[in-house]
Amino acid sequence: MPFDRAALAQAVAAHGTVARIVLVQVKGSAPRPAGTSMLVWAGGASGTIGGGQLELQSMRDAAAMLAGGPRSKLTRAALGPAMNQCCGGAVTVVTERFDAATVEALPDTYPDIYLRAVDPAAPSLADSFRAKIDRASGGTTPLAITLHGGWLAEPLWQPSRQVVIHGAGHVGSALARILAPLPQFRVTLADPRPGYLDDLPEGVSGVDGPWRAALHSAEDDAAHFIMTPAHDDDLDLCHRLLQRDFAFGGLIGSDTKWARFRSRLAALGHAPEQIARITCPIGARQFGKHPQAIALGVATQLLQFEPARTNKQVRLTQKERCA
Repeated sequence: MPFDRAALAQAVAAHGTVARIVLVQVKGSAPRPAGTSMLVWAGGASGTIGGGQLELQSMRDAAAMLAGGPRSKLTRAALGPAMNQCCGGAVTVVTERFDAATVEALPDTYPDIYLRAVDPAAPSLADSFRAKIDRASGGTTPLAITLHGGWLAEPLWQPSRQVVIHGAGHVGSALARILAPLPQFRVTLADPRPGYLDDLPEGVSGVDGPWRAALHSAEDDAAHFIMTPAHDDDLDLCHRLLQRDFAFGGLIGSDTKWARFRSRLAALGHAPEQIARITCPIGARQFGKHPQAIALGVATQLLQFEPARTNKQVRLTQKERCA
């Protein structure tokens, strides 16, 4: 998970001074992986590093820092002996205090890596570590969060996949809300009907043009979920989807609907192996037919989907990170 400068800047703007807690190293079993972070301010917090005693103690340390403690702190703890957590692994936690001035002064030596000393006793940056960062900067794979000799390097980006949901009805809007918080997805919700995109979840973009508009503008490795209110529109989108590149295609409907669609798509000239790239019905039938239950099943299906790896990545410019 990357260092989210935009979220940090928003929290500082809203609350003044904010402490950021990040797991920088994880050995053995732990509630969350390295790179997981949360923000703490006077009277509130956002995110989680896994709960339990680790999070409770880390939030106490953050509160002390907000009250005038050191600007950064590096803590190592064995979760079993030190905190009586059954997961039993060991973690290294870095906590840092930020205000408007420190956010504004964040270094931008590298366009996609945030590098700084987090241990007051840290020596000069080792040449070998600098060389590693130089090699990773600008590459097609983000640097993993790395602590070396009291210096911490965090990626400012991560790979993500565009998910286009065609139809903002009960299931489509529920699916968008489930996927929106997950950093590995960028969600687009498309619907031309007036009012259907009025209350989009944070992080979800809307397309209110004709049904085909979001399809034509989608990335080549996007995942598409087709769930318009009309079967003719569903069929048209399936037909157009099969004429372009995509990573995953899903259609809401029954076995009977899909049998009819396969026949009609074949009549439109699509080969059986191409038609088979669309999954229908989508979701997990055992979850039931409630819109939220269908959306949960579809989200589970997407999380389990592992396509061929691509070089499509999301990289934010310094200006975009500060927006």
